[in-house]
Amino acid sequence: MQKHLACSLMIALAVAVFLTLSSPVAGQVSAEGSGVPMVSLDRLQAKSTLPAPRTADGKPDLSGLWQPDRHLQGDISRALKPGETLPLQPWAAKLTQERLSKDDPHANCLPSGIPRLSPFPWKIVQTPKLIVFLYEGNLHTYRQVFMDGRDHPKDMDPTWYGDSTGKWDGNTLVVDTVGFNDKFWFDSLGHPHTDKLHITERYRRPDYGHLDYEVTIDDPGAYTKPFTLYAHSPLLEGTEIMEYICTENNQDVSHVVGKGQVGR
Repeated sequence: MQKHLACSLMIALAVAVFLTLSSPVAGQVSAEGSGVPMVSLDRLQAKSTLPAPRTADGKPDLSGLWQPDRHLQGDISRALKPGETLPLQPWAAKLTQERLSKDDPHANCLPSGIPRLSPFPWKIVQTPKLIVFLYEGNLHTYRQVFMDGRDHPKDMDPTWYGDSTGKWDGNTLVVDTVGFNDKFWFDSLGHPHTDKLHITERYRRPDYGHLDYEVTIDDPGAYTKPFTLYAHSPLLEGTEIMEYICTENNQDVSHVVGKGQVGR
């Protein structure tokens, strides 16, 4: 009897261990568009509601590690004000419908461009003359925002992130970016743009634990009028960005069929 009981206990323990190891880890970051909340980041959100910190020169300090807004991942139309729609030109709307997920540059380990974010943390490093955005996701990429009063270069080569200059408007950081290529998608649904794209971003830190930002997109080549996206990022504590090299073992694309589905 004791031998049978001991055997049953051992079997039960083995099954429990197997189920634990074979099940998704609680709080694991899900694939973009799966509809599962990024709870592993949610639990790292700062709880403080203290005032936003300031730098030595009195400017709001935007430095920190920030959680990406999911509305800037799967479908940017969800970042519009309620009741608004994307003012797509007919050709751009048709192209969005025709694009397939396997052709997404982001899925093929190419840069995300602006304003798209990956479901991984991003960091702001702020100095008086230069602000740098560091992105964990995809290619471990970065952006430079020049704060020294310079103008955009007169003859720019089109790039994934363009050329960004910034200035302070009271407590708001205003970033002006031009010089984009037309290669990246705005989101996983495939909303397009052209090399006429001009983006203006406004960043505010209303308190210690939150970053609010607006992204105004002006692209007369693909949209009938400018439009503005609204996003929010909580501050993350107790963690850091990690090295993530998409090209190292990218096996996803060969298994992707059809058009991506965007989670809530």
